Amino acid sequence: MNNQYIGSNFDTFLEEEGILSEVEAIAIKRVIAYQIQEAMNQAGLSKSEMAKRMNTSRSSLQRLLDPKNSSLNLQTITKAALVLGKKLKVEFVLESNSDRGLS
Repeated sequence: MNNQYIGSNFDTFLEEEGILSEVEAIAIKRVIAYQIQEAMNQAGLSKSEMAKRMNTSRSSLQRLLDPKNSSLNLQTITKAALVLGKKLKVEFVLESNSDRGLS
């Protein structure tokens, strides 16, 4: 049996398929949407009230909360964070060898 993917990790597979960045973007968006929704729940904010406080439409907020919609706008995320009493933190970190499937 000669499987070219034996020994590689899933990120390597996604990279070889040319979809790693797309998959990572979707995963990041899902985390952001989840965190905003959880913070809204903790604050007792409805979608309508949240949109009003953000000075945006409810449909725009719905797109932000939709984990399947991978488009993001930093200004919109920042507004959401401010309304929720939070601060947006974006950080670039070095990939370790273990993240890339290397020892």
